[in-house]
Amino acid sequence: MTPSTAAFTVDLRPGEDLPGAAGRFELTKTWTGALEGTSRGTMLTAGDPATGDAGYIASEIFEGAFQERSGTVALQQLGTMAGGEPALEYVLVPGSGTGALAGIRGTLTIEGIDDDGVHRVGISLA
Repeated sequence: MTPSTAAFTVDLRPGEDLPGAAGRFELTKTWTGALEGTSRGTMLTAGDPATGDAGYIASEIFEGAFQERSGTVALQQLGTMAGGEPALEYVLVPGSGTGALAGIRGTLTIEGIDDDGVHRVGISLA
């Protein structure tokens, strides 16, 4: 299958603090493009973004369609920034798909963030 693209906007809301995290946020993303739907999840942060050194983990459940195949799938992210240089791993969790998305596996790559906050994403299936 050829690589696909999608975009999302994200709404972050502070959540209740948890041990081991500097911050906790509830998130909702609205997806368009090859992924059409909504995802909801939680993000935990640590570090000091103001100095260019920080990180986060996030887990969310996407509900909608990928290229007209409907269902749900879990997405996991691991993001770090060291010396202001970001690194991000973003995967479709193996074994988490339901409906027509059962068995889906792959990665997502943030290709850019527009001035209006829209995140552009490349999708590669395994």
